[in-house]
Amino acid sequence: MRQLDRHIRNTVFASMLVVIALISSLDLVFSLVDELSDTDGAYTVASALQYVLLTLPTSIYELLPFAALGGALIGLGILASNQELVVMQSAGIHVWRIVQAVLKPTLIIMLAGLVLGEFVSPPLEQIANSRKAIQLSGSESIASEQGTWRKIGNDYIHINAISPGGRSLIGVTRYRVDAQRRLITVSFAERGEYVEEQVSAAGGTAERGFWRLSNVRESLLQQGRIEVATYLQEDWMADLSPELLSVLLVEPDKQSISGLYRFAQFFESEGLDSGTFFLAFWKKLLQPVSTLALVILAIAFIFGPLREATTGYRIFIALAIGLLFTIVQRMMEPASLIYGFSPLIAVLLPILLVASLGVYTLRQVR
Repeated sequence: MRQLDRHIRNTVFASMLVVIALISSLDLVFSLVDELSDTDGAYTVASALQYVLLTLPTSIYELLPFAALGGALIGLGILASNQELVVMQSAGIHVWRIVQAVLKPTLIIMLAGLVLGEFVSPPLEQIANSRKAIQLSGSESIASEQGTWRKIGNDYIHINAISPGGRSLIGVTRYRVDAQRRLITVSFAERGEYVEEQVSAAGGTAERGFWRLSNVRESLLQQGRIEVATYLQEDWMADLSPELLSVLLVEPDKQSISGLYRFAQFFESEGLDSGTFFLAFWKKLLQPVSTLALVILAIAFIFGPLREATTGYRIFIALAIGLLFTIVQRMMEPASLIYGFSPLIAVLLPILLVASLGVYTLRQVR
């Protein structure tokens, strides 16, 4: 029985690896072609290739559930085409025993997804986006197509580029408003460095962090006139840690689970809408469950309507299921933000639909 489990596991796992390699290669080529459109004097072809390679783990992570779906369909399809599944069932092996064997490589894919999504792809994504932003935007005024906007207190801030790790800023523009939402100051700093120092406190010392801005130009808007001042250095006491800035480097869907939760709480503390970050948080946290649900559906289809199908037709069905699942997810996500229901429901509902269909189909197998 162990040899049988090993045979099923190895066949399915090899199919999953082949599917991952194929779709990752295709994604790499298309991403590189798309990235070449951004090349200019500073952002070269070599830079574009480096960016695509650094963001490849993120692409693999996002494609893992569908690779597991396709691998399960193809791997079990090979066994079905060779009549091995029929022989197993004729020998008295229950369907759920075969399901158990298929889920073993699926668990490996799920674990690999968690490691990639939490520890590997987010820091590489930060490095890639930081380097690209620095090369494209530089430190002269606001780069409209690059950088990030954020609100901190009464300041609206645009940062052209953030270094990996978030401890250095390039091109910091600050707009400060008063209680009546009127603009009172505008300033631009070429660079900013995060500084930590020890300060006296009750019972000992405490560590304080702030931003030291360099080459600052400030315009003070007063009634009837504008006063302009320049500073070589300015200490900026902003509640914006390097850890939070590191999160700003990448889109919510490409951040780590812990980073998403931390930044969603920061948004709430600033009185801003955190729904996008909580939505991405639940989507990434439940991605392994999505993988499991899709594989269960693939197993059900092999024992059901796809038992006698060709390999090409199974691949077509895998693409159709993946596309339909993605469409439902993409419809539910903005709906939760527009209508205000829980992001958890928006993420969980498509997974439950797929899992329910898979379990129901498997229960019909005799």
